[in-house]
Amino acid sequence: MLIYAGILLVAFIFALVLGLVLIPVLRRLKIGQSIRTVGPKRHLSKEGTPTMGGVIFLFAALVVTAVFMPRDPFGYLALFMAVAFGSIGFADDYLKVVRKQPLGLKARYKLAGQFVFSIVFYLVLRALNFDEVLVLPWLGAIDLGWAYPIFVLLVMVGTVNAVNLSDGLDGLAGGLGVITLLGFAVIGWLGKIEGLIYISAALAGGILGFLVFNLHPAKVFMGDTGSLAIGGAIGAMAILTHTEILLLLMLGIVFVLETISVIIQVLNFKLTGRRVFLMAPIHHHFELKGWSEWKVCLTFWLIQLVGTVAAVAIWLLAY
Repeated sequence: MLIYAGILLVAFIFALVLGLVLIPVLRRLKIGQSIRTVGPKRHLSKEGTPTMGGVIFLFAALVVTAVFMPRDPFGYLALFMAVAFGSIGFADDYLKVVRKQPLGLKARYKLAGQFVFSIVFYLVLRALNFDEVLVLPWLGAIDLGWAYPIFVLLVMVGTVNAVNLSDGLDGLAGGLGVITLLGFAVIGWLGKIEGLIYISAALAGGILGFLVFNLHPAKVFMGDTGSLAIGGAIGAMAILTHTEILLLLMLGIVFVLETISVIIQVLNFKLTGRRVFLMAPIHHHFELKGWSEWKVCLTFWLIQLVGTVAAVAIWLLAY
């Protein structure tokens, strides 16, 4: 276990140093976040805060795993998905903050890129003779047959966009990501999937280093570069460990709740013209109810932590 803690610590230090160097550069280049006027009014003070900070922890994880991670196809595959989806987010951030195109990468291109990388992921799984099954706790494996590729696409694209929706408060998505990644590190350790332990620890350490600058009041935002990278890694790890159900119900519980709140808000407004929440995703609802950013983050992190601990316990008992 000490070596994995060492990986986390090295990634943390690397991201910390990289943040100290990169954030002033982003500020000088005026690569700042634009804040929507429809959101909570106190967010307007964040206008111009440097963004695209996801490159800090993604690069840290890349370097640390390249140096230390043993040759494990699962580890490399999870890392590839983090980088692949992070690159989509980087393109979106670049168009928004550098090219000054408010909408960034068009939704259809963003979604198309997500599907393309998810298909590549599935094809690699096939080449590795990966078991194309859905594992249910205590009930065993279900062979999905022809439906498995569709299942992989739904898990990957759904997870990435769920994480992206949670990125709306200083430190929220980063903290949630660290908790879930550490959960996968434990599952990887228990299941003797060494590559996943390395990439989970490296990403978690990198994000922790990034959070030094991202906690409220944030000096930098992760942007879609970061949130899509985290989602890509988590989605891949869930599939590689056959824990998709645990991700949905426990490991990624807050990501799921954020997504459900948006779906409920949109559907109810279309059907009745009324809103269920003051604002969706649901973290903004609590903000508008008067909660501080710290209170929202700590509450949501605690929910995610309880879900993650429960998921690891169920993995031990049922898998």
